[in-house]
Parts: sequence; structure tokens; C-alpha cells
Amino acid sequence: MAEDERGIAGLVVSVVWNRRERRPRLPWRLAAGAGLLVFANLLLGSLVLATLGGIDGVVGQSLFFVTVVLALPTASYLVGRRPLDALGLDVDRQWLRDAGFGLALGVILPTLLVAVTFLAGWLRVTGTFVRDADAGIAFGTLSTPTSLLAVAIFFLGVAVSEELLVRGYLLTNLAEALGGFERIGRRWAILIATLATAGLFGLLHATNPSASVLSVTNITLFGILLGLAYVWTDRLGVAIGLHLAWNAVVGAVYGLPVSGLTVGVAVLATETTGPVLLTGGAFGPEGGLLVLLALVTGTALTAWWVRRAYGGLALRESVAVPSLRE
Repeated sequence: MAEDERGIAGLVVSVVWNRRERRPRLPWRLAAGAGLLVFANLLLGSLVLATLGGIDGVVGQSLFFVTVVLALPTASYLVGRRPLDALGLDVDRQWLRDAGFGLALGVILPTLLVAVTFLAGWLRVTGTFVRDADAGIAFGTLSTPTSLLAVAIFFLGVAVSEELLVRGYLLTNLAEALGGFERIGRRWAILIATLATAGLFGLLHATNPSASVLSVTNITLFGILLGLAYVWTDRLGVAIGLHLAWNAVVGAVYGLPVSGLTVGVAVLATETTGPVLLTGGAFGPEGGLLVLLALVTGTALTAWWVRRAYGGLALRESVAVPSLRE
């Protein structure tokens, strides 16, 4: 009887605890991260509410960005036994070069789409340095230059928090867990994790204004591009740079909706008149078929960059190998 009890107890423990890695298994690590994220959001939200007396859309979203950046590395360190410079955030010279390339790519790709749309006669410029107090992402009475800076900071928060959550935290943990199965192996584990988290990335935007099946599909494809940028380099530099610049240039430079959300200040005011199926209409470029041109170009240029900067194009198996602190 005692041996059976020890056997059952050992089985229960093994479901929760990875003895070899001396940390909880994947579901429990994710649960701990989610719990800490909710706790941090409630705590900081209470402080902001007590200070400002209310939380509007921009403040609420910014609060979420902050809690992601604080909670997930903390959970990863305390529960996942990962060093704080892991999760693709080991910032060195190559990381900064990657980020610079990502920023450049995030300027080139939407500019390419705007140029094609303009030449097709589907887009016209109606003004410059415009303001819209009723936009989904607006900054009240701030001056135009200050509002443009605020938009850039806001989208920096979007890029860092979403890439840290989806790629740095979820993709890494899933790849590590799947890579431990001999029949799957590390390369397949990384590919499965990349596709799974790209699907999640698309679904996270499914409730945005004017979202559609096509917009969710396109953003899933963007998730694959951002995931490849991570697993080809084991750094989040390219993904964060691209994510930041794409959003800022689409919304605050060309005055187009960003995943269904309008921005309250833009260098150019534009009006899109072409077929919604191609241009994306009220959802913005990510909602139309023309964005596939940007996705193909972006994937090709990212592959070129990785070959040039890293000496070859290959999945970094280190993504699926736990880098654990002592």
C-alpha cells in the first residue's frame, strides 16, 4: 500500500514538476505567468485609478503593455528559471543592428503598399499634419509634434509587449516543451511553436473594429514573418523594430487605420477609395489582399538580412533549448 501511494504521489508530482529541469512543466509555467500578469494589471490599475480617477482606452492599453513587460520576465525568472536577459531580449550590438533593420523594413513595406495603392488611383492625400480627437488612439490636447512622439512611444509599447508575450514568452516555452519529445525534435518543435503562436497572434486581433476572416488570416501571416525573424536569430530585435515601425508609419505617417484602429494624429491625411478586398478598407492595409505583397517582400528581405548578418539561414535550435539559471 505504501509503495502504491508513493507511486501515485510520484506520478502526480511528475505531471506538475520537471525533475530534470527543476521547474514546473509548461501548463503550470504558463498559468503562473498568466496569474502574475493579472495580479500586476489589477495592482497597477488600482494605482492608476486612484491617481487619475479613471482609465481611458489609451491609458488602459498602456497599462497592459507595462504589466506584460514587468510580469512575464519576472514569472519566467522565478518560475521558469530563465535569466532575465533571455526571451529574445539579450540586447547586444547584433540585437541593436537587427532592430535597426526591422525599423527600416517597417518603413519600406507600408510605403511600398501606399505607393502601389496611389499609383492604382485608389488613394489620395487630403491634408497634412491632421488631428482627430475622436480617433481610437488619440492624445487629447497635446500639440501635433508631441502627439506624434506619443504615438511612437505608444506603438513601442505595443511592439515590445506583444513580441515579448507571443514570441519571446509563449513561442519559447512551447518550443522548449515540444523539443523535449524525442519524436518531435527541436526543429519541428520550433516550427510548430511558430505556427501556433502566429495563429494566436491573428486571433488576438479578431475583435478589433472592422476585423474579418481575411484580416485575421493576414495578421496570422504577419505572425509567421515575425516568428521567423525570431527563430532565425534567437533575438527579438527584428520583430520589435518591424512591429513598431509598421504601426507607426501606417497610422501616424500615412493616416491609415492600424488593425482597425484610427490614430489621432498623422503627417498625411489620406482617403482610400479602392476595392476593400484589396486595400483593407476601414481595417487598414492588414485587412486587404495587397498586404500579401508586403508579406512576401518582408520575408525575402528578412531572409537576406539573416544570411548577411548571421552567415546563413537556419532555425536557431537554441530557441528550443532551455537556458536555465542556477
